[in-house]
Amino acid sequence: MQPTPLSQPVSAFFAAPAALDPKDAIYDFIIPANRPWSGVVEKGQVLRIVDLEGCQAVDTLFYNAHDHGERYSAQDTILAQGAPYVSTGTRLISNDGNVLGVVVADSCGRHDTSAGACSCEANTVRFGQQTRFMHACRENFVIEVSKHGMTKRDIVPNINFFMNVPIEPSGKLAIVDGVSSPGDHVDVLAAMDLLCVISNCPQINNPCNGFDPSPVRVLIFDPSSA
Repeated sequence: MQPTPLSQPVSAFFAAPAALDPKDAIYDFIIPANRPWSGVVEKGQVLRIVDLEGCQAVDTLFYNAHDHGERYSAQDTILAQGAPYVSTGTRLISNDGNVLGVVVADSCGRHDTSAGACSCEANTVRFGQQTRFMHACRENFVIEVSKHGMTKRDIVPNINFFMNVPIEPSGKLAIVDGVSSPGDHVDVLAAMDLLCVISNCPQINNPCNGFDPSPVRVLIFDPSSA
């Protein structure tokens, strides 16, 4: 499988239908609140993530399905597009400089890729010792990547779909109320065979989930079979 070079124009990826009907999905699953999920999205297929109730952060990682050493790079993605947020047209870049996928539809308009995933350690520092044993995204990621032969060393800075993280003039990140509404979705067209790993964020100490984690829906479409 030949990787998709970064030099390929964004317009080359918009071969997926403008509208995808959930009834045509080849895979459809509800991720319960607080839980992880993983699945393979083949090249040319479209992954849709739906924020069912609104204001629910969905921490997400992408790996080359055939070589987990190649994985999503937040730094390269930000550098390639010259902007800190993920939205329609964003090419998701790997640490090898290849295009993993492209965001081809987005009804929310802003997704963070700077704040990373919550962890038990970070919860303790930010919110106090009483939060030390609360479940967190990093633990979800560890659980899920272990199913694919990886360890916590393979967890890298992720995308936080539907999470609102303004960057203040000082450069400080602020986690504030989400802007996603019930039913908002984001579509990612796979530019190679991808392993997608999700933590449906369990955080209840900041407003990224409206202080009430909720389920999200993942669908996979195969336009070539339509």
